[in-house]
This record gives sequence, C-alpha cells and structure tokens, in this order.
Amino acid sequence: MLDINSKSRTLKYNVFIYLIIFSALILIFLWLFQILSLNSFYEYTKTKEVNTVANKILNKKQYNKDFLDKLSFNNGICIEAVKDNEVIYSSSTFNRGCIISKMPMEGEDFRAYFINSGKEKMNYKLVNPHFKNKAIISAVKINTDTYVFITSSLIPLDSSITVLKSQFIYIILIVLFLSLTIGYFISKRVSKPIEKMQKSALQMANGDYSAKFETNTDIKEIDDLGETLNYASEELSKTDELRRDLLSNVGHDLRTPLTMIKAYAEMVRDLTYNNEEKRNNNLNTIIDETERLDLLVGDIIDLSKLQSNMITLNIEKIDLNEIIKNILQKYSILKETEDYKFIYNEVPNINIKADKKKIEQVLYNLINNAIQYTGKDNKVFIEIEEMEKKYIIKIKDTGNGIKEGDIKYIWDKYYHTEKKHKRNRVGTGLGLSIVKNILELHKFKYGVTSSGSGTTFYFEVPKEK
Repeated sequence: MLDINSKSRTLKYNVFIYLIIFSALILIFLWLFQILSLNSFYEYTKTKEVNTVANKILNKKQYNKDFLDKLSFNNGICIEAVKDNEVIYSSSTFNRGCIISKMPMEGEDFRAYFINSGKEKMNYKLVNPHFKNKAIISAVKINTDTYVFITSSLIPLDSSITVLKSQFIYIILIVLFLSLTIGYFISKRVSKPIEKMQKSALQMANGDYSAKFETNTDIKEIDDLGETLNYASEELSKTDELRRDLLSNVGHDLRTPLTMIKAYAEMVRDLTYNNEEKRNNNLNTIIDETERLDLLVGDIIDLSKLQSNMITLNIEKIDLNEIIKNILQKYSILKETEDYKFIYNEVPNINIKADKKKIEQVLYNLINNAIQYTGKDNKVFIEIEEMEKKYIIKIKDTGNGIKEGDIKYIWDKYYHTEKKHKRNRVGTGLGLSIVKNILELHKFKYGVTSSGSGTTFYFEVPKEK
C-alpha cells in the first residue's frame, strides 16, 4: 500500500483553491485600479489628451480656425486663441461652459503669465471659478504674437466612486460564486480521470498488468498520460513474462549440465573407474557439460556487463573476412558429422574499425542461431554486400521463418517463437540479446527479415577510410 504524505492535498482541492486565489487577486486589482486610483488615472489620461492636442497645434505652426474647430469637437476640449492680448478664437460653441479667459492663477491672468514667460509650451493646473473644479491647461505659442490655450476640466469623480464601491460589493459576491461553482466542476472534471488512473496504477503496482488507463477525456495531457501508462503496462507485462521465461530457461540450462556432471561423476566413482575407455568417455562428457555450463555463465556475465555499460570497446582496424573464415573453421566438425553446409561469398580485405573480440562474438552468435533454426538441408549462408560507404553482413538460414508479430521480440533474452523451451544445439539462448547490445555499443545498424523460406539477420559496418 502506498504511503501518502499527510501534508499533500488532492488535485481537486488544489484546483479549487488556486481558482479562488486567482479570483481574489483579480478583485484586488479591480479595487486598486478602478476605485483607489481612479481619480489619479483620470487626471493622467486628461493631461495626456491635452498634451496630444497641444503638440498637434504646435506642429501646425500657424493659426487655422477650421483646424482648431475639428480638434475641439473631436476631443471634447476647450480651445482659445489669443493675438495681441485679444481672443480671436473660442471653442465655446462646441463646449458649453468653456469659459477660461478669466480663470486666475495666483492673482494674475494665466494667459498673461504664459505670454510673459517667453516659453513655447507650458502645462499647469488651475481651479475653474465658475464650476469650482480643477482644469488642466496646456498653452502653446504658434508664432510671435499668437497663442493657443487648450483646457480640459477634471470633473469630480467622488459620486462615481461611491457608486462603484456599492457596485463592487455585488461584483465580489458574483465573482466568488462563479469561482466556487466553476472551480468545483473543473476540479471534478480534471481529478476524476486521474483518480481512476491512480487506482489502475495501484493494480499495476501489485502485478495486475491487465489494468487499463482511461484515455477518452477531452484533456490532451491526461489522454497522453493514459496512453503512456497503457504502453508502460503492456511493456511491463512483456518484461514480466520474459523474466519468468528467463528464470525458467536459465534454471533449466543450469540444472541439465549440473545433473549430467553429477551423474557421470558418480558413474566414474562407482562403476567405470577400472575401465579406462568408459571412464574416459564419462570424463569427456563431464568436460563437455562443464564447458556448456561455463558458456552459459559467461554469456550471462557478458550480457549483464553490456546492459550496465561496464564494457569499454577496444576499437582497432580488423579484417572481417579473416574473422569469418576463422569462425567457420571451428564449425568444420559439424560439416563432417552432421553434413552442415556453410556457404560464404568470400570478399577479401574487408577492413573495418571495431572491437575484434566483440565482432567475433556477434558473428559466432548469429551463425549459432542460423545453425539452430535452419531447414532440413542444413544450409547456412554468410554474405557480405559491399556498398559505397559500408558493408552489409548477412547470415541466413533456410528454416520456417519468424512470424511478423514476433520479430520485434527476438532480441529479448530467451525469447523463442515457441514458448516451449528448446535447448540449443550450441549456445545458450542469450545470443541475440548479446548481439543487439554489442552492435548498439558500436552504433552499428542491425535488423532481421524473415519469410516462410528462412530468416536473415544483418548488420551494417562503415568502411574504413
């Protein structure tokens, strides 16, 4: 049973809480920007608006009544033009109550203040005596004797803010209600398939690989997770089956030679110790079985080292043709005693760079495999196809072939196309797995093709430059 930390919270709870926090943050920002800082933001916006109009007039550099009418009307602001201390233009036609000429500034006319300053542009804030509200004024000089004053009143927003505050209470209640409702349904929708996956994962952890993970939601990440877990479940099921096969087969392969060694040793001790010929035959059998046992243990150790990356390759320049010929020479006993035929299209001077001992092991295991599964004609073919930049080495038998669905599993330890254990004529059943690991360590491409008339294993080796 899994030990779940008491401090951990469910996904449903976390989604729910995060959504509430998110809604609360939105409400806080609304309060800050819409209520507390509304007056400041309103004043900033109006100031920017007046400055924009002032810059347009300043860039024009000449008095133009139609231009000023258009600016005043489109922007809803007051504009006055003064020449020789006389008002020559006023936009009061568009903006009722736009009386700015007599607004004081510290006891003097603000127009005279700007004209006497000698500046080209000036901004200031005044209090409109007619409406007792603030006004933003931007004054510009468009030529030597013509000045334009742009004014925008700052309407008090206190009453608006009071209304917003009352309205905000309702907004808070509505937003919190929606957050609670939406958070509940979202958390439930997201957490429900994950809870199902958790139950399936517990089944899988307890060895039940038939557990399926839900993949029919409308959430892509959850569907992808479900598919990944289903794939993991299938692979674990295959691994578990291979593990059981491995234990069964290794146990069988260890027990058989040990049983024979014990039996023949007892026979020598009790029966044939006085008969030299029989004694020698029995001792030879013990030696053969010991060699088989040593081969099995060696293959298990080699495979373990390869899979744990404990082997360092000794790369050197080697002649592949010589290696193949030397290996085939070792099988001459099978030619004589069991009429095996090894057909090799010899290609001299095949120079490659690889670990000599490991490549010998690859070829030895592939030829052993072909011997094991070849047809009644006892033929094994070794071919080398020369390409522009590489050699393709092929080892082919004439047996019944491998089913298409089984091909992807043949590189696994002790995998057989028939589940019933069949003892190899030579080898240990770990050969193809060792081949796979050695070739991957060399970064050589490899593969297998099969039909009803035989199977071909191949691997590719780059040419020596």
